Amino acid sequence: MTNPKADLLAHLESMAARYQDRWTLSACGVTVGRRSIPALLDKNANSPGSNTASVLLISGLSGSADDVALARRALDSTPSDDAGPGNHISLSAIPDCNPDGLRDLSTGYPPIGEFFYNAEEPEKRYLWRWICFLAPTLILELRSGEAVSWQSNEAGSNLASALARSGGRVENESLLDSLGSGSPDGLGPIPGLRLTSPPESLDDELGKLWKLLSEQPGLREASPARQVLEARSARSHLEVAHILASVYGYQLDPVNYTQGVGISGRLQLYELSKTGESPASGIVDLVEPYVSGSTPMFGERVGGANLAGLIWGRELSAVTGDPRYSDLIVAVANRYQPGVDGGAPPPCDPDFRTEDMFMAGAMLGRAFGITGETRYLDLLVGFITGGNIQQESGLFWHCRPAHFYWSRGNGFAAMGLTETLTYLPENYPGRDTVAAMYRKLMDGLVKIQDPSGMLSQVLDMPGSYQELTATCMLGYSIARGLRRGWLGPSYQAPLDLAWRGVSQRVDDEGNVVNGCASTGVQATLNEYLDRPAVFGFDDRTGGMALWFALEMHRHQGSS
Repeated sequence: MTNPKADLLAHLESMAARYQDRWTLSACGVTVGRRSIPALLDKNANSPGSNTASVLLISGLSGSADDVALARRALDSTPSDDAGPGNHISLSAIPDCNPDGLRDLSTGYPPIGEFFYNAEEPEKRYLWRWICFLAPTLILELRSGEAVSWQSNEAGSNLASALARSGGRVENESLLDSLGSGSPDGLGPIPGLRLTSPPESLDDELGKLWKLLSEQPGLREASPARQVLEARSARSHLEVAHILASVYGYQLDPVNYTQGVGISGRLQLYELSKTGESPASGIVDLVEPYVSGSTPMFGERVGGANLAGLIWGRELSAVTGDPRYSDLIVAVANRYQPGVDGGAPPPCDPDFRTEDMFMAGAMLGRAFGITGETRYLDLLVGFITGGNIQQESGLFWHCRPAHFYWSRGNGFAAMGLTETLTYLPENYPGRDTVAAMYRKLMDGLVKIQDPSGMLSQVLDMPGSYQELTATCMLGYSIARGLRRGWLGPSYQAPLDLAWRGVSQRVDDEGNVVNGCASTGVQATLNEYLDRPAVFGFDDRTGGMALWFALEMHRHQGSS
């Protein structure tokens, strides 16, 4: 007999191809053995405000092939009008939550820490975070057994009662149990049912559930978790910006872009909204020790990330009238020198790291904007176009020796190209080349954007975690491109999707979800996959989210 786990991916690919108007093939995680965990995602799974019950079918947590076979049977029956759910139900599925099957993943929830690099059970972390932010109306777990039994979690008790087949509650610390109470991942509970059934009874039992959901609109209401996400999505761009500006941009120790972008964002926000008190005086006090020289600006080893920590200089000069701050940017730009034999201009990494595309683009571009001296642009365009790390797909390697498609690395490339185009005059030599690189990258990133709007931590590894910083950088770059006319209107939908994904991952206190921790060049794919994902305060991600919110507001005003 064929092992139902063995050819599952091919089976799901076939279903997605056959029913393109209904499903898309996605992935919700990566196993300890570095296999993607496939998910069949309904096209309406992330759609707001519908009268449709979004049901997520899951199975195989224990590693049982029989459970996976039951899930496949359920999926195979859904396209049939007689056996499948009706128009009021969208069905997504993770038919095999445990493809490796090395250990039972049925209990031990919620997982604590080590997102997503736990050496033994990364699957639990991936499943938990992905399901929380999918936030379906109902999670339906299928298990194979000799007798029919329906169980529920706390949030799903009304459904179980309506079925009149309640077999009690699921066990404590199971996935369904932990998702069904409290505020999982800072959201709200998600109703869950577990159906244990022999194969021959499955269709009848599922039919009862589909009929119940179709006939009783009250049971199709958004889950509390979904309601929180929709409330976050309903906030305006400036509302989100004000939340972020209340948290980020208050530090400059060390002098680094992770701090400087937030400071810049606070200044921009006040100029756009003119609400509240200007942050200028507080920022002047914050930076004065560095500007006066009483505190050393940089350490002995100064890289582009440190230099870009002064990215706020031009904006602070504009607000205060004090030229010292814009002079800082010019002084930073003067540190960049022509590379030897076509190499990267020091202090850029000689291996042409994508981080430097943003750092150099931001600072050299601003120096040109301040002084009008084209030598800064000559250096910048030579560096941007000379790296040769962009591939035919449009995506960038992290640097010449590191042939990995790290998500934030491509975000840095996107930001670098965007900042460069912002300052390049229309007739500047090399502008067309930079613009072509920019559009090629935007095309490549949009093609692999997740239905949630997010970009994955490793762009060519389906199921790697949905990384927030890179998504902010993509969104900023698209919004700027649409506003400046570099991109056509077809990019509006990917932009809206990116904003929706980002806004749902910023809470009302400015905490963020899945911002990749500080990352240098790594030696292996596993090292990129295992970079910690920050949940909470993260100045790197928060600053980029603030810039994205501000650029969305500007774009909205220009539309």
